[in-house]
Amino acid sequence: MSQSEELSAYMTFGRSEWAALRFNTPLTLSEADLTALRGLNEPITSDEVADIYLPLARLLNLHFTAARSLAHVKSAFLGRAPHSAPYIVALAGSVAVGKSTFARVLCALLARWPDHRRVELVTTDGFLHANRVLEERGLMRRKGFPESYDLPRMLRFLSAVKAGRGDLELPGYSHLIGDIVPSEHQVVRHPDILMFEGLNVLHARGTAPMVVSDFFDFSIYLDADEADIQSWYVERFLSLQRTAFQQPASYFHHYRDLPPSDAREVANRLWREHHRANLRENILPTRTRADVVLRKRSDHSVGEVWLRET
Repeated sequence: MSQSEELSAYMTFGRSEWAALRFNTPLTLSEADLTALRGLNEPITSDEVADIYLPLARLLNLHFTAARSLAHVKSAFLGRAPHSAPYIVALAGSVAVGKSTFARVLCALLARWPDHRRVELVTTDGFLHANRVLEERGLMRRKGFPESYDLPRMLRFLSAVKAGRGDLELPGYSHLIGDIVPSEHQVVRHPDILMFEGLNVLHARGTAPMVVSDFFDFSIYLDADEADIQSWYVERFLSLQRTAFQQPASYFHHYRDLPPSDAREVANRLWREHHRANLRENILPTRTRADVVLRKRSDHSVGEVWLRET
């Protein structure tokens, strides 16, 4: 599908047009809050939050309120006590595009609305198969690709969330060692809104009778030009080489002493051989499934917003 065909399903907003849709939504995050929420090499300013995040938070609040109202109508029709399932928001996009920072900031904003104080963030990293399983299946070089995730477990989790079950326990994932940590867990306790973030959350596998996106109420795709994403990935790799890679437990500890030129070459090779393939084969094709697409510029700021018309 060409981009012009893809865009035909969306209303396109320039930055100032989108910012105007904030209306009176207050900025409830301080500079100290933003400092705590931003990730490595992922700048975030109060202007970015005001212009991009606040209109989106307002839109999500309206959708959330409408969904709750519809749930109450259905309960009244059935003669049952009201039951409100968590509202699930998906966030997809490439590695290094800034999903983690975006998700944390948006969750922090949404949690400050009186309508939905309980907001939780779950990433798909915890649903990756453990490295020993990936090794057994010959999938270590496909880590992050759709087949490297425990899809049945992911579907069971989302089904349980929608059924209103609480105290759902998820395995922890360590980015330092690059593996599942059995002794660490995240417990999800019936949130009002659940943010579900990951590379391939909008991916649909063949003729499967049920896919992950069946459980989503709203979906966001964080987008940028491929050349910019590659540049951000390389710069993040170089920053991590000076910090996390220095720790003996790091999965990439063997890269710790590479000269800058060699480290850059390694990062570019990893991008070309792994992350670019995943982006082109699996992630970017799901962009057409998103309700909102946020197009980032080379300085990480969002310059354009696509909003699905139907």
